[in-house]
Amino acid sequence: MLRVFHRVCVRTGIKVQHSQGFNPRPKLSLPLPKPVGIEVEDDLLCLKVHRDPRIKDYRSLVADRLGPQLPEGCELLSVNIVDAKVPFQPRTATYMLTIREECLDERLRTKIAELLASERLVIQRRIDGKGNIRDIDVRPFVKSAELADINIMIECVVTPAGSIRVDEILNLLGLDATELAAPIRRTKVQWQ
Repeated sequence: MLRVFHRVCVRTGIKVQHSQGFNPRPKLSLPLPKPVGIEVEDDLLCLKVHRDPRIKDYRSLVADRLGPQLPEGCELLSVNIVDAKVPFQPRTATYMLTIREECLDERLRTKIAELLASERLVIQRRIDGKGNIRDIDVRPFVKSAELADINIMIECVVTPAGSIRVDEILNLLGLDATELAAPIRRTKVQWQ
């Protein structure tokens, strides 16, 4: 996504600031990057641009230039200008898991109820490429879980120390990819 937006900025003439040094990089960031294989409805891109003092409504200029150049399936919803020192910290992220109808059973409802009733949910997480693992209590990261029709909506707490991963949610619910009717989708992020 960063490459897509950098290329769009180049095509539209929006001058993105670059880092200093031997190999300068554009100052673009996704404060909550999407996990591999997850679709995203609500994403935030931060970019630092060189502002032209002669342009009064820079927000409209950026929106008018970026929007039409985006690839199919990517839509610009809004543009805001903020102070460069404003940090964007996610508070919660909501994921939607669409379950195959034949996989909806009482076992799944029970798993969701147990997940919410638990005081602790200790999992083993691989922490490096060498195979080292660590026990982590992920219960503080699960804010809510609800089965509505064929969708499980899970709201996860995101902290600077981390969050629960999507594959860990699937494991806790006893689900695997074959029981999903559609790709997992991040539908909403609440920002601090």
